[in-house]
Amino acid sequence: MLLRWFPWKQLVSRLAKSRGLIDPVRVISRLERFGQPLEVKEPLELLRAGLIFHARGLLNTGAIQHNLDWIWPYWVERQYNPRDVSFIPRAFSITHVNLTHRNWTAIGLPDEELFPIVDPRGLLTPFQDGWSLDFWIVADDGRTLFPSRIETVEQSLDLEQGMAVVTRAVRDELDLCTRAWLGREAGEPVCLLDVRARGTGEGWLVASLRPYNPEGVSFIHHIEADGKDRGWLLGHNRQVLFDPPAERMRFSEYHAGDVHTRLFEAEGPREVRCTVGMATAAALFRLEGSERRLQVRIPLQVEHRRGRKEAIPRPSWPDALAGCAAASLPDPLFQRLYDAAVRSLVLHTPDGEAYPGPYTYKRFWFRDAAFILHALICLGLIDRVERVLDTFPRRQRASGFFFSQDGEWDANGEALWILRRFCRLTGRQPKPGWLPAIRRGGLWLKRKRLPEKGKPLYDGLLPPGFSAEHLGPNDYYYWDDFWGVEGLTAAAELMEAGGDRRGAAKFRREAGRFLEAIERSLAEAARRLGRSAMPASPTRRLDSGAIGSLAAGYPLQFFTADDPRLLDTADFLYENSLVGGGFFQDVIHSGINPYLTLHLAQVLLRAADPRALGLMKTVAALASPTGQWPEAIHPRTGGGCMGDGHHVWASAEWVLMVRSCFVREEGERLVIGGGIPPEWLEQEDPVRFGPTSTPFGPVEVVIRPREDRVQVSWNARWRRPPEGVEICLPGTVREAVGPDVFAVELARNL
Repeated sequence: MLLRWFPWKQLVSRLAKSRGLIDPVRVISRLERFGQPLEVKEPLELLRAGLIFHARGLLNTGAIQHNLDWIWPYWVERQYNPRDVSFIPRAFSITHVNLTHRNWTAIGLPDEELFPIVDPRGLLTPFQDGWSLDFWIVADDGRTLFPSRIETVEQSLDLEQGMAVVTRAVRDELDLCTRAWLGREAGEPVCLLDVRARGTGEGWLVASLRPYNPEGVSFIHHIEADGKDRGWLLGHNRQVLFDPPAERMRFSEYHAGDVHTRLFEAEGPREVRCTVGMATAAALFRLEGSERRLQVRIPLQVEHRRGRKEAIPRPSWPDALAGCAAASLPDPLFQRLYDAAVRSLVLHTPDGEAYPGPYTYKRFWFRDAAFILHALICLGLIDRVERVLDTFPRRQRASGFFFSQDGEWDANGEALWILRRFCRLTGRQPKPGWLPAIRRGGLWLKRKRLPEKGKPLYDGLLPPGFSAEHLGPNDYYYWDDFWGVEGLTAAAELMEAGGDRRGAAKFRREAGRFLEAIERSLAEAARRLGRSAMPASPTRRLDSGAIGSLAAGYPLQFFTADDPRLLDTADFLYENSLVGGGFFQDVIHSGINPYLTLHLAQVLLRAADPRALGLMKTVAALASPTGQWPEAIHPRTGGGCMGDGHHVWASAEWVLMVRSCFVREEGERLVIGGGIPPEWLEQEDPVRFGPTSTPFGPVEVVIRPREDRVQVSWNARWRRPPEGVEICLPGTVREAVGPDVFAVELARNL
């Protein structure tokens, strides 16, 4: 209580003024006026994340620009290079952060919480936010191969035996290839690398310990060689182990410079201590004109599992993927992206969690979780989803708020929607343990709505909030409202299934009133704008934030596929917010957003608009060589400029988009083949997808192209049959059949 009443604002203001500084309290007050009045202050989680991010950026400012003779990670080598398209002037920037190549790929095993990441040049960061390992070749005649400094490398995601990142760099007849993956030894995770070096002449393969990662500086204070040069020992009982042992070891501390300048000095101490925290080390392995192989092991001790007598059994990749919907696609890129996306979804949902990313976003948000879990349900990985849903009640506050962070009023709708989708797509009843949380969640939405005071723009909507923060400053966002209606509708259906018909009826009436309030507000906004397109909020002009209002069409389907408001919004965004063929989000992200591009594509797909396929192809082209997407993409460098470099919501949307191309629901009907690219019908191999969960039962679609006809069949096990099935392949006449038909043959319009 003392903290609440203590005059912190006055003290901070007085202190700032006494030092001749701008008053931060006044600045924040002014900043808040750019948005609508908000009942909560800036969410602590956002402030904390921002402080951590820019604290790292401040360290980067001190460490990097004065030491550009060091070997830095790929993003630094490009972003600090004035001759590179990625160059950013530093000038008055207080913090230096990765804004041009936020790309990395997680490796791991199902149900392991540890996600080592690999950057676009093979830099491996084995521990969360920790130091990294890099590999070089240095020839005796002066040639060097530093992967972070060369223009191109070959990188891929190897899924043959799990999930491994393979990186190959070639320069001046020097050839370096690394393969990084996660394995288990005695039931515990260990990060593994195979390194292969080739080159003409003689030289050295170098393994180097680096005090940074793809975000910037990560301190190393002490490195010690073990007794037989078999590896390094670091703080926190961490080890890096080599097989075979190194032939030379070299160490350096910050003031002596990067170890790469000291590789061939006389042998010195067997350890290094650095008070700055920028210690570096190198292990050298002789390369004599032939191939040299090196195996590296980094044990990843799991703190919460130490001391247990028996290791927790963890599934293998084949076990984790058993029963998963398979895709057989003629386009190799689409196929590779689908397979990678499925692995990403499984990897990032360990032990009842759902993470939007392995690094920057390794925490739970209901918004991201809803889409991630929806994709997993559609893939048929039901048990994995159920484990996460079972955690929802404990993530809910006593008020009924499904809490991700304060000011995000969409969370309740998303939590209740995914609970309903789980029940609908599996044919199961809501679990008894979920029902109290469902009821509290619905009541929270009922209480949260604004009262009706004769202001049709706002009456009955949710109060201003941060919503999905990339829509803009705090406002009355339609995104929140559409999800709120869905939350009440879902609560009604789930409560009725749980036997509470009276409570269900109340929620259903409340959902109807809520939707009427939105309709009134949209009508007022349309009169103001002179068109039917839906802005982000009642008083906003049309801008890129309108992408949030598409939720009424995808994924919620409140509006029919041909609703003028939905189509006019999609047209506005398509005409005004595309850069390089993808949706460019101006607010915060300032980049091409893959998952929101696919939201727009889904709306167009429902309307049978061929522009949907173009958006899908753009997203495919924007993927990294390992088949991943950052949250937002720099329009000139093609690298990540915002968020996590391996964004799992984007993976989820790719899976959902592929599914919609084959099969999707429209009310009580199934639509088959609506998004199949025409060129897929110009080859002879069968095109398949499934079995995928639908409200009517699992369905697998098989399309067999013929010279002048196309055979379409669907293997379905109806729990309850749909009202009908529509087949609408490109270049054929749309055909509707009853639920007792499971195959058709369509003539092609050649």
